Amino acid sequence: MEQRIGRCHRYGQKHDVVVVNFLNKKNEADQRVFELLSDKFKLFSGVFGASDEVLGAVESGVDIEKRITQVYQECRRGEEIQEAFDELQGELESEISDRMAETRQALLDNFDEDVLARLKVHENKAFHNLSEHTRQLLILLRTELADQATFDRNRGEPGYHGSDAPAGTYHLDWREAEKNGDTFLRQDHPLARKVIERAANRPLSPAHLRLDYSNHPTLISGIKPLVGTSGWLEVVKLSVESLELEEYLVLAARTDAGDALDGDLCSKLLSLDAVVDGELSKKSPPALREMVEEQVRGRLAEVEERNGQFFDEEVTKLDRWSDDLKLGLERELKELDKEVKEGRRSAKGATSLQEKLAAQKALKKAEARRTQKRRELYDAQDAIDARRDDLIENIERQLEQSDKLETLVSVRWSVV
Repeated sequence: MEQRIGRCHRYGQKHDVVVVNFLNKKNEADQRVFELLSDKFKLFSGVFGASDEVLGAVESGVDIEKRITQVYQECRRGEEIQEAFDELQGELESEISDRMAETRQALLDNFDEDVLARLKVHENKAFHNLSEHTRQLLILLRTELADQATFDRNRGEPGYHGSDAPAGTYHLDWREAEKNGDTFLRQDHPLARKVIERAANRPLSPAHLRLDYSNHPTLISGIKPLVGTSGWLEVVKLSVESLELEEYLVLAARTDAGDALDGDLCSKLLSLDAVVDGELSKKSPPALREMVEEQVRGRLAEVEERNGQFFDEEVTKLDRWSDDLKLGLERELKELDKEVKEGRRSAKGATSLQEKLAAQKALKKAEARRTQKRRELYDAQDAIDARRDDLIENIERQLEQSDKLETLVSVRWSVV
């Protein structure tokens, strides 16, 4: 099965590959093989989304293909099949379990944490199962509630005993909260709101941070070369008021050697455990401020481009509305023109004086309706022009863009 997948699914493959392997549910040996591959060997959900580490484990030990073939050849009764597979499973389980643990640890020690995230290899599975946004909230809670809550290392949920919320066990996964009878701690929960507001409003004076990479649980390839170096880092909040209030975090950092660090690497620096090693009296270098301003210009350009697209979309909507309105009125005018022409033919074809009078009255009414409809078309055009002017004026007011910068964090850092 692995070979079939490998032959079909190559690097650069543009389409998903679907491999179908039929299972005979009436064959007990087939059922046990599938159970071993799926449940025990994790063939379809291993570390790499396949069976790589399991195959590595069994290749050096029991020859699994020969053993399974032997079961098919020698066992005929259901009891014999079950007994043979139980024996095979027992031989393999301990070896595979040890090799999987070794493989997982080797990955943790040697692969970058971004790669581990894609391979879904994590030391703390409960922490990994949370969304990135929720994981950030949990980190904040652990920092802010250190003296008001106890955190389970494996499951992560806080046991809260402070005064900002009812005491009890909270959980950031609603399914786990519901299953265990805990309180679901979402971002808009009163406790979470208080923690976020308290942290956001706390003034942070410039400081020197010693960032501890040596004890970080995973490898960060971008930070490893920075061990032993120092530099400056700033986090600035950009607030843009135009169509609506938009806020962005701008991160910029430079080493003392003058090397610029991108925003992703800045975030990774801030993910390290840190110790405040005194406050600073001097300001960050001008080159760092230039990096911040360059990123701000880029953000403002993005906002302006998006607002331009919004303006175009609104004008297009107005044009379509006006076209629909005019087409509807013009269609009605054409129908009335036909009615007037028909009335004139009827009037000419009338024989008696009474018929001629009736036909002329009907013609006069049709012409009056046509005249009224023409007035409505002109009025509609005036209304469209007025609405266009209002729209342009309203959008112009909305696009009166203003922006504000607020420095949240300014630190000098050293990676140890």
